[in-house]
Amino acid sequence: MADFTRIEGWLDALIAQLEPAQRRKLLRDVATRIRQQQQQNIRMQKNPDGSAYEPRRVSGRAKKGRVRRQMFSKLRTVRYMKTRVTASTAEVGFDARALRIARVHHYGLRDRVRPGGPQVTYARRELLGITDASQELIRELIIEHLAR
Repeated sequence: MADFTRIEGWLDALIAQLEPAQRRKLLRDVATRIRQQQQQNIRMQKNPDGSAYEPRRVSGRAKKGRVRRQMFSKLRTVRYMKTRVTASTAEVGFDARALRIARVHHYGLRDRVRPGGPQVTYARRELLGITDASQELIRELIIEHLAR
């Protein structure tokens, strides 16, 4: 573990020596790959820790045999899940329009099902999060970029 700390300090020093344009390109690559990883987690309906999302509640009025769309199928698209990159930071987050829906589900808050409809407490389904695999991916991308 101490070896990784020394390596990360060394990588930080190398990254600091990069030109702002090179750093921005590196951070754009990192943000894009992390977004893809988060989209994969959402598609597989898994929290960042690997546990499955709590399933939807079954409505008594649901029609039998009806095929329902997978949860968050639109929310995970590039249209709503955005990356923002500056010379020193990279962010993966949601578009302003989708942010309210994402926040309600991510934290398990109360919200209306539809305008004027009943209020429901949604189950907590973590949409974004950094895991050990994400950190390893970031390290690999940095080393790959510096090797070029």
